[in-house]
Amino acid sequence: MATTSNIKNGAVILHKNKRMKVIEFLHVKPGKGPAFVRTKLKDIKTGKIIDETFNSGAKLQFIKVEAKKMQYLYEDGNQSIFMDSQTYDQINVNDEIVGSQKGFLKSGLNVDLLFDGQEALDVRLPAHVNLEVTHTEPGMRGNTATGATKPATLETGIDVQVPLFIEVGDVLRLDTRTGEYIERAKK
Repeated sequence: MATTSNIKNGAVILHKNKRMKVIEFLHVKPGKGPAFVRTKLKDIKTGKIIDETFNSGAKLQFIKVEAKKMQYLYEDGNQSIFMDSQTYDQINVNDEIVGSQKGFLKSGLNVDLLFDGQEALDVRLPAHVNLEVTHTEPGMRGNTATGATKPATLETGIDVQVPLFIEVGDVLRLDTRTGEYIERAKK
């Protein structure tokens, strides 16, 4: 059995008879008293996020998850449909599992799906995705010295803040971890 020293972001542990994904963790060594690990855990089934503190060296049960390369196909109601790139099998994943990452899913995007046996636990997106701007207000000329931004709606429906020179039809590179604009993608 592993201990708190094995905790890392994205790990899945069994805690209080629930599968929990570690979102963030912090080893704390106070000046007085024993060290401990402060974590933020997400219940995989319900999506609820809790704060939990473990004593340093406490025993934890890690769940071995398997990652499979899958391709996002389309959205069907409250489910996203993915296809295994080798076997062409399709799997339906509920929106609770996909969560806020849904705005970065574009048809044909390759992702990693994490499985515990046959059950899908999580979707891992690539670090960057390219999405096209479908709507934004025109920028004012000469107003670039301040680094000002404006909202833009992308092809998947999400809104991001972009520099004033971005226009409808531009393809943008976005960071999927923060949801922020990085640069215009090469055409």
